[in-house]
Amino acid sequence: MNAEKFIEYWSGRGGSERANYQKFINELCELIGVDKPEASHAEDHRNEYVFEKRVRAMDVDGEDGRYNFIDCYKRKHFVLEAKQSDKRMRGLPVSGPDLFGDAPPVKAAPKAAWDRMMKQARQQAENYAKYLPEWPPFLLIVDVGHVIEVYADFTGLGKRYKPFPDSRSHRIGIPDLADAAVRERLKAIWTDPQSLDPAAKRAEVTKDIAYRLARMARTLERRHDPKEVALFLMRCLFTAFAEDVGLLPADAFLSLLRKAEGNPQFLPRYLTPFWKSMDKGSDFDPMIGAPVRHFNGGLFKNAQALPLNDDELSELITACQRDWRNVEPAIFGTLLENALSVRERGQLGAHFTPRAYVERLVIPTVIEPLQDQWRATLALAEGRRAAGDEKGAVELIRAFHRDLCQVRVLDPACGTGNFLYVSLELMKELEGEVLLALEELGAAAQALLDLQGTTVGPQQFIGLEKNARAVPIAELVLWLGHLQGHLRLRGPESLSDPILKPVETVRQADAVLAWKKEELVLDEAGRPITRWDGVSMRTDPHTGRQVPDENRVVELKNYTEPKPAPWPKADFIVGNPPFIGGKDLRQELGDGYAEALWKAYPQMPGGADFVMYWWDRAADQVREGKARRFGFITTNSITQTFSRRVIKRHLDAKKPLHLSFAIPDHPWADAHGAAAVRVAMTVGLAGTGEGLLKQVVAEGEANPNDGAIAVSFAIEQGIILPDLTIGADIAGVQPLKANEGLSSRGVSLHGSGFIVTPTEAAGLGLGKVSGLEQHIRHYRNGRDLTGKSRGKMVIDLFGLTAEQVRQRFPAVYQWILDKVKPERDLNNEQYRRENWWLFGRKNTELRAALTGLPRYIATVETAKHRIFQFLDIGILPDNKLIGIGLYQSVHLGLLSSRIHTTWALAAGGLLEDRPVYVKSACFDAFPFPILTPAQETRIGTLAEELDGLRKKVDTSGNR
Repeated sequence: MNAEKFIEYWSGRGGSERANYQKFINELCELIGVDKPEASHAEDHRNEYVFEKRVRAMDVDGEDGRYNFIDCYKRKHFVLEAKQSDKRMRGLPVSGPDLFGDAPPVKAAPKAAWDRMMKQARQQAENYAKYLPEWPPFLLIVDVGHVIEVYADFTGLGKRYKPFPDSRSHRIGIPDLADAAVRERLKAIWTDPQSLDPAAKRAEVTKDIAYRLARMARTLERRHDPKEVALFLMRCLFTAFAEDVGLLPADAFLSLLRKAEGNPQFLPRYLTPFWKSMDKGSDFDPMIGAPVRHFNGGLFKNAQALPLNDDELSELITACQRDWRNVEPAIFGTLLENALSVRERGQLGAHFTPRAYVERLVIPTVIEPLQDQWRATLALAEGRRAAGDEKGAVELIRAFHRDLCQVRVLDPACGTGNFLYVSLELMKELEGEVLLALEELGAAAQALLDLQGTTVGPQQFIGLEKNARAVPIAELVLWLGHLQGHLRLRGPESLSDPILKPVETVRQADAVLAWKKEELVLDEAGRPITRWDGVSMRTDPHTGRQVPDENRVVELKNYTEPKPAPWPKADFIVGNPPFIGGKDLRQELGDGYAEALWKAYPQMPGGADFVMYWWDRAADQVREGKARRFGFITTNSITQTFSRRVIKRHLDAKKPLHLSFAIPDHPWADAHGAAAVRVAMTVGLAGTGEGLLKQVVAEGEANPNDGAIAVSFAIEQGIILPDLTIGADIAGVQPLKANEGLSSRGVSLHGSGFIVTPTEAAGLGLGKVSGLEQHIRHYRNGRDLTGKSRGKMVIDLFGLTAEQVRQRFPAVYQWILDKVKPERDLNNEQYRRENWWLFGRKNTELRAALTGLPRYIATVETAKHRIFQFLDIGILPDNKLIGIGLYQSVHLGLLSSRIHTTWALAAGGLLEDRPVYVKSACFDAFPFPILTPAQETRIGTLAEELDGLRKKVDTSGNR
């Protein structure tokens, strides 16, 4: 069937939906060249592409036993809901004879009836999608013979089906099927719906452009200051974008670049005057021979182009030939990230976060509450419209729009503005739905006049960022995102000059700590005291080992009168703060900053991760009613003891907080698909209530464009506890007196020079020097217990002074002096510098627990498989082992039991994807059962057999 015949046959055809819709869909399939729906099977799970797909109906308590039927369904593609209106319902006049022949046309009914029918059909389709095991990317709402409305949600969440491709062209009238491009779009919905995901297209284009410009940046930075290079490339990028969206004459920028071919060193002669015209505006720019609009915004102020070489100019021309209309603004963040060191990225939170991950947090934090408010407004407006009060309906929608344009979103660690940009884009899409509703009410033209200057824009999105280089990039990212959304909704003619307005909502600031004065720490001679920078290493010329580079130092600082930094007012707080573990704060941020931080936040546990300071501040804002919601991406160590205490304090407060959304363990990957850490996502809301918990149950391959790893979720509704679980509050259990003092982490060396081989130990006098056997002992770490042992030993001088070591064991003294003391001299902690011959921690709890025992039980603190085994008392455990001062076989059996290992999984934490045996929760709070003598004997016998078998199989020598 060709398009002309299809349109002629179906245009305006009335009748019954049930009678016509299957014929309509079958003939539509013929028209677009796809297979027709298949015959149904008796087993519902086999019906992947059928008419009348049966789904179980749901109510608030779950299944209610009824069935509904989807008009047409294709798994992982679409849900189609069909209706059939008549002309009168659509607001068209209907003519027909009366008893005497020709009669005047019947007066048209208000179009409101048709609008209600289509909205109800869309809601019905969304409800059907909820009943399915997985959300389809498309909803198709068909008014047979009249229109096909298309809605899409590529997130897999089903939370934001929106007009596709946008609110101006999502409605396909039957005459529109004459357009081959429209037919191809429908064909893709039937055959490859993910190919229509604009994010995938954006990511592909962006990746190519970013790759080319990163190569340019590397060569340019050999000749120019990195800041100049970054600003030059940002101007180039924005100019290419402005050209493609119609804000500049077609090919204006590209023609200037091509003028410089053959002589790229003269590019500034063409480009610098052109950018000056963009800065001020010009009724005639001599470089392009056409007017140039006024852009301003600071980007083109004092703009100076850089001379290029042939390769650089070629890369820039190739990049500018790509389609920039939908380029991902995060490209600017990628450029900054390329300019930062790996350590800087961790400190500043500047890691590139894939778009899918950002949406996964922004939607429940910012968009869902706004969508709920919009649906409620729309329902009230429909009620007024049905009652004949169209003016009242319009005013309700206008009022919602005004409120939407006042919503403020804060990212207090915004980097280059990724989270703010995604929030802005999604709010612009919601604004598109509002304007569409006004259009359906016949008020669009007047509404647009009334709303001039009132629009969702960069002025609503606030960022705090510590890195000065990121601030102008974040502002530009916001403007680029705003212009993309605005142009899709209203076109370039709707933008007033200057196009880039200096809103300055992103500012350089420390988001967690403020102080009165920053002071250098001076020695007695008044010179700044320095320390090793904690990162730089050099090769020791004598040993060949990597040791701290004493020449790479930082100055010590003190911060007077520290206090929490003030935050701007905002309705929603969202972001991805820096990933620094609590134990690394001193090394990463410096002694002075870490101590000031702890002083400013006395309520925070000392071992809490850095991100929890943001979490704590945002939770306070929400509980006090200063913000509506907050949401953060953190490492998944948020469920471990110290960070979990922060969550618990807010959940148990007199004015409590509850978690409305959480993903406790999610893969995180950079733009290259390299997973660095496992993360958690949490959203906080004031008051008590239930939340949505999503557990990752399957992980796929990384997206080649942005590195996002595909995941599948199991979803649960209920009260989310501080350990990000639903159910029994295992994280809230208390330590038992009976278990007190029995377990401890192993020894913390803080100096690799303490570790020796048996041969080195013999050279130091082991076996020859009396008493040395008490101070050079066998040593085991996690890999020794789970794999083949390294056979290492460790020098443990606990209980001896440095002078005693020198007198009794001079060879050992010299060894420690050469291999441990240089590193200890640069250590931040006074105890470790002064007691350089001893381990970094005294480990008194461990030593007390093991005193007098012939053997003890050990397990690896962080491991995928929870295994307990006996170690001889002559073996010292590493600090990544948990030593348990019990030697009886029955206790090994109880700890190895399914009951205890299940308990440990639930009560412990996670590090990336590996369970952590947190001894305070897993051991100290575990209630050992009271056994009969027969049970003790049986369990003990089995435990000895199990331990013996493991050691027989394991030839590593872990006895």
